[in-house]
Amino acid sequence: MRSAQLGDTDAFNRLVETYQVLAYNVAYRTLGDRDDAADATQEAFLSAYRAIDGLRGGSFKSWLLRIVVNACYDLRRRERRRPAASMDKMVEDLGEAPWADDDAPDPEGVAISHQTLATIEHALAEIPEDQRVVITLVDMQGCSYEEAADVMSCAIGTVRSRLARGRARVRDLLVAEGNLS
Repeated sequence: MRSAQLGDTDAFNRLVETYQVLAYNVAYRTLGDRDDAADATQEAFLSAYRAIDGLRGGSFKSWLLRIVVNACYDLRRRERRRPAASMDKMVEDLGEAPWADDDAPDPEGVAISHQTLATIEHALAEIPEDQRVVITLVDMQGCSYEEAADVMSCAIGTVRSRLARGRARVRDLLVAEGNLS
């Protein structure tokens, strides 16, 4: 990190390689869209590159994830000002694509594993964003409460309460849909 702060581009690239999957996963769980998550992740790394010389102490991981979450919020605000439909979404809504994918995996085999993930992602999409972000950070990405509090710029007690409320809401949604008993 110190070398990157001194302008070593290769050192910053190593940081990107180390944290890109984590950053993307947080963005994806926050936004719920792969393309938007990729855009937010890229924007976050550009912002981090521009501002790394100003980082004084603390955890690089927490600092970066705070930038990622803020990039997600910024993307959401921009989308609200200029809603747009993607071609992929339109094709998906029509129910068929004009091209075939011969390399696609067997749909039946994939459906079973994706069903559980889709159910959880659907439940996450239904809860408030602050709860979704803290569940993503703590439960899905393994951040400590302290790291999540740093990323979200709030107290640890707030992280704990948002996590408890979010988990309860996800559980209630899964029970209501018949996925848990």
